Amino acid sequence: MGIVINLIDALLFSFFLSIAILTPLIDAQICLPHSHTFYPDLLLDATQWYTNEFGDYLVAEKPDFFVGIIWVELLLQWPLALVNLYGILASKPWYNTTCLCYGVSAFTANIPIIVEMMGSGKATEKMFMMYHAFLGFGVLAILRGFTMRLFTIKTASSSKRPPLPKKKRI
Repeated sequence: MGIVINLIDALLFSFFLSIAILTPLIDAQICLPHSHTFYPDLLLDATQWYTNEFGDYLVAEKPDFFVGIIWVELLLQWPLALVNLYGILASKPWYNTTCLCYGVSAFTANIPIIVEMMGSGKATEKMFMMYHAFLGFGVLAILRGFTMRLFTIKTASSSKRPPLPKKKRI
């Protein structure tokens, strides 16, 4: 079980690292005014390339519900990604809880996006794959949060050690 947990943690670490870097640099452009004051041309060009390459009409059109989801990502999910990176590196016991919180938030944020893509008929195959990958990492984070708890409970309750002897009363 430990090898599987370590593999999941390695996958989640790479995902959290990409979120920690890309969220303030790329995703925040959706919420903040589109100007050269906040971002250099290189980052503006990277966002434009992503929009064109993946056909992400949500980034291009910036519908209100999507901007709201990006604010949730900036204010809740990004800090949780940073905390989860530290939790993985330092093997903190609270990592399971923060990973579960991140996973639930990411999963619920991606559901309306995927429903919008399916209903609009504007989404490209690449766009579907991108957002389904985010949904998959959300599910993986949820499972990671639950798996360690279940694993810990199972091992704690299935101890082979005999109970301690009771003290005699006189």
